[in-house]
Amino acid sequence: MAEDVFKALADPTRRRILDELVERDGQTLFEICTRLATKHGLGLSRQGISQHLAVLEAAGLVTSRRQGRYKFHDLNTEPLERIATRWLRPKRPESTP
Repeated sequence: MAEDVFKALADPTRRRILDELVERDGQTLFEICTRLATKHGLGLSRQGISQHLAVLEAAGLVTSRRQGRYKFHDLNTEPLERIATRWLRPKRPESTP
């Protein structure tokens, strides 16, 4: 699973999508496309962004939910937290001689 997270984070466009979801969670595909185009100058198609979202969703970094005819995308930080805690364990007290 961690390999999927690293693969997802390797692409700069996917990192920008995550940045946008950090700034405003629960966006539709249209909103994400608009924000990427206006703020970052990315002119990717909706299909291209949708494919990036699918990779992020497969890695567990994004979840989606349907509300009526809209599909909203939300950030899930749990996979990142698991990776961070893997290496950021509390220091053990040093033994005294």
